[in-house]
Amino acid sequence: MIKVGIINVTGYAGAELARLLYNHPEARLVSVSGRSAAGKPLAEVFPHLACYDLTVEPEIGDVDFAFSALPHAASADAVAPLVRAGVPVVDISADFRLKDPAEYAQWYGVEHPAPDLLPSAVYGLTELNREAVKGSKLIANPGCYPTGALLALAPAVKAGIIAPDVIIDSKSGISGAGRSLGLAYHFAEADGSVSAYALDGHRHLPEIVQELSLMWPKAEGPALPVQTVRVWPPEGKAQGGRPSVTFTPHLVPMTRGILSTCYAPLLPGALPPGEAAKEAVREVYRDFYQGEPFVRVVDAPPATKHTWGNNLCLVHPTVDVRTGRLVVVSAIDNLVKGAAGSAIQNMNVMLGLPETAGLDAPAVYP
Repeated sequence: MIKVGIINVTGYAGAELARLLYNHPEARLVSVSGRSAAGKPLAEVFPHLACYDLTVEPEIGDVDFAFSALPHAASADAVAPLVRAGVPVVDISADFRLKDPAEYAQWYGVEHPAPDLLPSAVYGLTELNREAVKGSKLIANPGCYPTGALLALAPAVKAGIIAPDVIIDSKSGISGAGRSLGLAYHFAEADGSVSAYALDGHRHLPEIVQELSLMWPKAEGPALPVQTVRVWPPEGKAQGGRPSVTFTPHLVPMTRGILSTCYAPLLPGALPPGEAAKEAVREVYRDFYQGEPFVRVVDAPPATKHTWGNNLCLVHPTVDVRTGRLVVVSAIDNLVKGAAGSAIQNMNVMLGLPETAGLDAPAVYP
């Protein structure tokens, strides 16, 4: 049995990790940390986790595998000694997602605490980087928004059927903001209201563009840096075959879930004309995700509640025949496939376990 620890169990992602690990057949949660709740029984902090007889400690103990659910910068500080000691880690924070430490500093406002580990970190969107994840010691778990957007766009990008002018419209539940207090997340402020935010550039934007650039046909060299005005690429124009991405996140008054609708112009002749394009693009997506346990290509637009509490990403690709534009809708649970579930999926692949271990539950409905 693999002894697992969670650094910062007291956040939503950390608590979700504990919930999912309880039924894992090959891993046992033996140590949890959380400085604000240090010394308290885990069951007191989270009554729904009374199945564990664990105390929240200031630091995790002796483990075979660790998850870090700390905020950015603090996570790299905690993870670095473990990785250097040979303990495999999945980091749920943003600390190892961006390969350029200068870009990280620009978007997160601090110098990277462990830039020497960036070259060895693997971006852990399992469906796209499975071979690299295998045997890696440090996985950068993807952000919640990038998970839904990248899984929605990857088949079209790989097939070379879209132009590099991409729009991503995403709507997230309030748990995506974490457990820290903020006026915008109070019930009276959020209930019955939908709002857009970070229109000048969300921190997940460079992550999305970095990964799209790596898979984009004929893209050469490293991704261009994001400029101070946070427009990608500069002047909003695609450069060297790299995508120009407009990403607009929205806050929706629900607890869990992300629904992303992604748009891109189809290249002339990439698909059959007229209505036949719709079935053709679904075949592209079905072929791409054939055999994937956690991505389903569906025939109708998905809803976030279809993924509540499980590790699925539901993807519905179609074509707006009038405009010649690809439209893809994806739905995930931001705390599972967007965080804790994908982290466990990565752990399973890293350790050679069945990829679905501990993750094969259906969604909670209604």
